[in-house]
Parts: sequence; structure tokens; C-alpha cells
Amino acid sequence: MSQDSTLPVSPKPKSQKSGPLDKFPAEVREAHARFLASGDVDSLDTVVLAVVRDHQPAHARTPESLKLADSDKLMGGLGFDSLALAEIVFFIEDLYKVSITNTELVTITTVGELRGFIRTKVAAAGASGRSPSN
Repeated sequence: MSQDSTLPVSPKPKSQKSGPLDKFPAEVREAHARFLASGDVDSLDTVVLAVVRDHQPAHARTPESLKLADSDKLMGGLGFDSLALAEIVFFIEDLYKVSITNTELVTITTVGELRGFIRTKVAAAGASGRSPSN
């Protein structure tokens, strides 16, 4: 009688849920988790700035070594057009489960205005009982 010489099959690792921040550096994903856990707005800012940098058009890309300033103009200065800015908005809406109207969007011209606006939107969503999530 021969013994079965096959090795036991290890279970396949569970596939991890793909998230919108998977391609971002660990620091950004950790900042997102900190914000969700504690409401730390500095962590929210880290995520928003990373999203801006990620969506910045290649022809106008700011070097990673340079910090984005609150006074940086999104359209013109950082090279965004209305479509690229809308992509940022869609990403943020999905990430934090907020709604941003076109009327609101046209009032945002700088990085600082975007950061402040997102802070306000996310805080309002939390206050209304909707929990921002990933």
C-alpha cells in the first residue's frame, strides 16, 4: 500500500479589500485611519494634500520635495483644469461620503480653500450622523 505523498494545501490568503488609498504611501493611509479614528484634522489635511498632488496634471507636477502652499492656485498655478479638479472632488466624495456641488466647487481656487472646504464638509457629514468611511 502506498502513502499519499502530496503536501497539505495551505489555504489561500484572503484577498484584502481594495481601497481608494492603496496606491498612496503608508503615511497617507495611516493619516486617513487616524482621521477616521480620532477626527484629527491635521491627518485629514495630509490626505487632502496627497490627493491634490496625486491628481495634479503631469505637465505641471510639483516636485515631492516642495510642500504645497495654501496660497497655491489650483487652476493655473498647479495646472489643474475644471476636469482635473472635478476628479479630486469625486475622489474626496467617495472617500469621505460627502457631496460637493458644482456651485460649491467654483468657489474653491486655492489649496488652502480646498483644505478648509473639505474640513467643513466632512465635519458637517459627521455632525449629521453620517460617518465618513473608506
